[in-house]
Amino acid sequence: MKINVIYNKNIPDYDESLGMLEKALKKRKLEYRSYNLDDMSNFGDFTIVLGGDGTILRAARYYSEFATPIMGVNIGRLGFLSQVQYQDIEPLLDAVMAGDYKTEERMMLSSGDKLALNDFVIRGCNSTRASKFYLEVDGEDVCDYIADGLIIATPTGSTAYGLSAGGPVLYPTIESISVVPICPHTLNARPLVVPACEKIAVKTMDGTLSVAIDGYNKFDCVDKISIQKADNKAVLAFLNISNYYSILRDKLHWGMSAGEY
Repeated sequence: MKINVIYNKNIPDYDESLGMLEKALKKRKLEYRSYNLDDMSNFGDFTIVLGGDGTILRAARYYSEFATPIMGVNIGRLGFLSQVQYQDIEPLLDAVMAGDYKTEERMMLSSGDKLALNDFVIRGCNSTRASKFYLEVDGEDVCDYIADGLIIATPTGSTAYGLSAGGPVLYPTIESISVVPICPHTLNARPLVVPACEKIAVKTMDGTLSVAIDGYNKFDCVDKISIQKADNKAVLAFLNISNYYSILRDKLHWGMSAGEY
């Protein structure tokens, strides 16, 4: 087995975790190459990512082109997409070598050549006030939103910004797209879930749209953006003990009262 190792040098003390992982790989005589997040390449047939959710999102978008499974080792904050901490690197490698893991294909969204595993977040050109957004689904006018923005999210991204904005939690392997308004200026604006086969378009008469991809890359377009299900899928690897509902409970304290965590 050949391993890609991805690390994020912007995370404090990343070098300690990287050193532990490289030592464990050498101990098991596994071939590997280490890449900084800004300089990724595909050497192996499996990828281990050291970092937080933002690091995993960027790596997943890149390796989706090669359908290379990636497994996250959390050295960030929440670590919703990762399953193990860096202290558990040794048993993680043993499980990977034994094939004791499962993979999940996660749908992504695309707008032109731009990919998102979590979401596209759309705002007006003037971020200090609300804008009017016009939503189209498969070329049909659906509704108008006066809001601070719109979140167009995958099921994977439903537990990210969309959840904070009042959107639904979707099981990550469901093929669907959610549209969630950010701070809508009306009480009857509600999130919308549509089939993944449908194309989303958002336009505004207020000027240029500003778009963020997975909370990181930003770009400005004119007065309209089109978003659809991407051809590529991210391939995430998890240990066989993974259970999505237990992750909701453990990471988001889902259904737990304040005194229980």
